[in-house]
Amino acid sequence: MRVTLEEIAKSVGYGVTASACEDQVGPKCLRITDIQNGCVNWDSVPYCECAEKKLAVARLQSGDIVFARTGATTGKSFLIDQCPQKAVYASYLIRVRLGDKADPKYVSQFFRTPDYWRQITKSARGVAQPGVNATTLKGLQIPLPPLSEQKRIAKILDTTDTLRTKRREALAQLDTLLQSTFLDMFGDPVANPMGWEVKKSANIFSEKPKIGTIRPAAGKGYLVVRVGELGETQIRFENCNRVELNEKEFDRYVLREGDTVIARAIGSKNQLGKASFFGEYLENVVIDSHVMRLRPNATICNPKWFFTLLSSPQGKLLLQEKGGATAVQFNINAKQASDLDVPLPPLTLQTQFAAIVKSIEQQKARMQAHLAELDTLFAALQQRAFNGDL
Repeated sequence: MRVTLEEIAKSVGYGVTASACEDQVGPKCLRITDIQNGCVNWDSVPYCECAEKKLAVARLQSGDIVFARTGATTGKSFLIDQCPQKAVYASYLIRVRLGDKADPKYVSQFFRTPDYWRQITKSARGVAQPGVNATTLKGLQIPLPPLSEQKRIAKILDTTDTLRTKRREALAQLDTLLQSTFLDMFGDPVANPMGWEVKKSANIFSEKPKIGTIRPAAGKGYLVVRVGELGETQIRFENCNRVELNEKEFDRYVLREGDTVIARAIGSKNQLGKASFFGEYLENVVIDSHVMRLRPNATICNPKWFFTLLSSPQGKLLLQEKGGATAVQFNINAKQASDLDVPLPPLTLQTQFAAIVKSIEQQKARMQAHLAELDTLFAALQQRAFNGDL
C-alpha cells in the first residue's frame, strides 16, 4: 500500500528565521550546514533568540526528520536520533513529524531511495536554485506496510548501514594514521623542526613542472585529467574526459608512474594545490591546462614521500603561499612551483615511509573492496525492502 506523506505525518513545517549566535541566548538552532556526513555535532550548533511561542512549535525531538529545502543539498534528509532539550531548526529546513502509523527509521530509510529522489527531483522548484517546499513533501508517495514490518525493515537496513559507516570510519582513520606517521617521522614541513636540509623544489625535480594542454575535450583520444578528478590519492579516472593530441603534444603532457598531479588554477584558494598521485593505469593519461605535473627525481626524492608531503595540510601551504590570484581564480605557475622550500630528509628515511604508505594502501584497498560489497548489499536490500520483497 502506498500513501502520501501528508496522510502519515502529524506536521510538515518550516523552521525559525533567526540569526545564529555563539552566546547562549536561547535554544540551539540546527542549520543545513550543521548536518555533515549524516550526523550533527550538537556542541558546535549555534544558539538563536526564539520566543517561547515559536519554541513550542519548532522544538525538535527524537524521531523528527528534517529536509534541506534549497541549495546544493536540496532534498537531503536527516533523522533526529537525539538532540538537546531546547533545540529548533532554521528556516532553510523543513521538519516532518510522523504520526503513530509510521516508524521514523523506516520512513527515513525511504528518503534515501531512488524512488524518493525521482519524486523529489521531478517536483523540485526553481531554476537557478532548485528547491522543495512543504506541499511537495506532503505529496510524496511512500510504500507503507504494517508498523511491525516497518520496524523489521528499518532494523535490517540500519544494521547494514551501520557496518558501512564503521568501514568508512576505519578508512578515515587510516588516512589520519598516514598523516600522523608523516609528522612523527619528518615533522611539519613548514616549520621544519627536525632541521632537514632545505632544497628548492627545482633541485628535486627531474624536469620542470609541466602545465597541461589547452586543447578542449573532444570525447575521444587520450584520457585527460582536470581539477575535478584530483584531491584523493588516486585520480578519479571514471570522471575523466578525452582529448585528441598529436605525438609531440602527447609526449609533453603524458603522466608517468610517480608523478604528483596538482590543481594549479581553481576558483577556491583552499583547493589550490589539491593533489593526486599517478601510479599506473590501463591506458595513457594526459593533463589539461588547469593541472600541473610535478615529477620528482627518484634518486634523491621518493615520489610517494613527495606526494604525501604536498597533499598534507602543511604541504599545501607551501604551494598556496607561493601562488597568486586573478579576478576569477587562484593559481600557481611553473616558476612558483619550482621555488618551494622543501625540507628533504635522507632518501633512506623517505623510502622507509614509502613502505609504510604501501602497507596502509593495501589495507585501504581491502577495506574499500569490503565497503563496495556492503554498498551493493545495502542497495539490494533497499530495493527489496521498498518493493515488498524483503
